[in-house]
Amino acid sequence: MICVVGATSAVAQAAIRDWAARGDELVLFGRNAAELERIAADARVRGAVGVAVHAGEITSIAFIEAAVATLPITQQALVAHGSLTDAARGMEDLRYLAEQFNVNFISGCAWTQCLANKMATQGSGSIAVISSVAGERGRYSNFAYGSAKAGLTAFCDGLRARMLARGVHVITVKPGSIDTPMTASMKKGLLFASAESVAKGIVRALDQQRDVVYLPRYWQLIMTIVRAIPERVAKRLKW
Repeated sequence: MICVVGATSAVAQAAIRDWAARGDELVLFGRNAAELERIAADARVRGAVGVAVHAGEITSIAFIEAAVATLPITQQALVAHGSLTDAARGMEDLRYLAEQFNVNFISGCAWTQCLANKMATQGSGSIAVISSVAGERGRYSNFAYGSAKAGLTAFCDGLRARMLARGVHVITVKPGSIDTPMTASMKKGLLFASAESVAKGIVRALDQQRDVVYLPRYWQLIMTIVRAIPERVAKRLKW
């Protein structure tokens, strides 16, 4: 069985279509009940052997604990929820900033930890967590979002090491820019990837039990260059 958190996101939906086509069983979590039902119906038509949906506030610790406690044996999971933070608004609205950290960091850690603990009781399982290349270095344009993703990446690094002896594998997924509704207001360039291509990379990484994957792969080289820029130069770049 495969558990998908944030199942209404474009990348998650693309992954669900791939899993359904190969006949997997799915449990979907998200906020929008009607949209979850639509995605579930589509997955059943495509060949999923069973699809269950659970709608609720997926950033709530109480919801997370209750949801994971009811899961049956789970072989794979995808933690895919997130929000593209407006850094300028976060500088002025601290409540908004805190909410964004909860969406992009705290709740992601909570889901991953709870799922890992659940899988440890069965002695096996793999969890893919969508972080971002934005977490590799704080930048002028998206430092609030990037810092949350940096924290999520570090959490997954540590949890991967802690869970190794317990048979649970944690995969950090670092996509670059993806053409989805979340980036609808952004000008699209050559580096934008489709949700479908990123989803296929996630499905493959789970099956292969990778540790860290950049999607598309060229982002690994790009971020190596970005990290090498001296801070005295980087701080002057409005990128």
